[in-house]
Amino acid sequence: MAYDEGLAERIRERLRAGPGITERHMFGGIAFLYRGNMAVGVWGDDLMVRVGPDAADAALARPGARRFDMTGRPMRGWVVVAGSVVAEDEALGGWLDEGHAFAAGLPPK
Repeated sequence: MAYDEGLAERIRERLRAGPGITERHMFGGIAFLYRGNMAVGVWGDDLMVRVGPDAADAALARPGARRFDMTGRPMRGWVVVAGSVVAEDEALGGWLDEGHAFAAGLPPK
């Protein structure tokens, strides 16, 4: 499955200024890691966001969010946000901030 390179570039532009950000091809898409911990990624046309188990229910209540489930076993603490929702820069920024904040709370790898 190819991923939306335009969305990936928008993420790069926003995260580029931050130290500790790296990219890795994962899940058939691209992941953005902070200090070795995945924060967000692009999967198809959608945004994957690592929000953590405690914030997952609140994240799932937001427009366009659903559980991240590639194999029939949902990943706990992860959501996928519809590409149409993150087409707006403000919405994308909020989700990126949330994923980055969760990854920043983890020990570096």
